[in-house]
Parts: sequence; C-alpha cells; structure tokens
Amino acid sequence: MTDPERPYKAEFYTTRRGESLVDEFLDELPESHQGKTHQWMKLLEEHGPNLPRPYADVLEGPIRELRVQYGNRKYRFLYFFHGKAIIFTHGILKKTGPVPPGEIEQAKRCMADWLQRYG
Repeated sequence: MTDPERPYKAEFYTTRRGESLVDEFLDELPESHQGKTHQWMKLLEEHGPNLPRPYADVLEGPIRELRVQYGNRKYRFLYFFHGKAIIFTHGILKKTGPVPPGEIEQAKRCMADWLQRYG
C-alpha cells in the first residue's frame, strides 16, 4: 500500500551483478551525513519532481540530482523518475563547478540498463 505522505518510492539501482553504487557510496559517509541524506531522500519521496532547489535540480534530460550539503561537503545523488519510482543511480562528492559530464553519462548508462531490465 502506498504511503499518502510519500507518493513516490525511492530505490537504488543495482548492477547486473547485484551491486548498489548508492549503498557503496553511503557506506563510506559518516553516520550523520547518511542520516541527512536519508532525510532528503524522504523529502524527494514526498514532493517528487516538485522538490525545489536547493534540495534537487535537473542536470540533463531525465537525469536529476539530489543536493545534500553537510558543512563544506557537497554530495550529489543522481537519479531519474520512472512513473512514481525514483531510481538513484549513484552518489558523488562534488568538489567544484557543475557535476562532471562523465557522472551524468554514468547515470544515463545506469538508466538505460535499468529500463532495459525493468522498464
């Protein structure tokens, strides 16, 4: 049954070998940073594509970013929507400037693989 508080459902992309790039990234973060990230993911589940900046933004085409900042650490979690599903592809530590094009391309490859298998 769908939670009316959170009409969207977040899930983490897994490779064909069962690896979750998001879980691997989150496991490397301090617990407090993980907690804030999970809170912002819940906000995204509540608001979907209407979650505004500074929380989320569109990167390129269907690829979006969840923008989590903890002190001077800027994390970006790339994702796309498929119906009411939010598919997180991977996370990065953003250093300077925009999200690197290679990270967007990786998210697109993950999206294509996910859509081929489940979409």
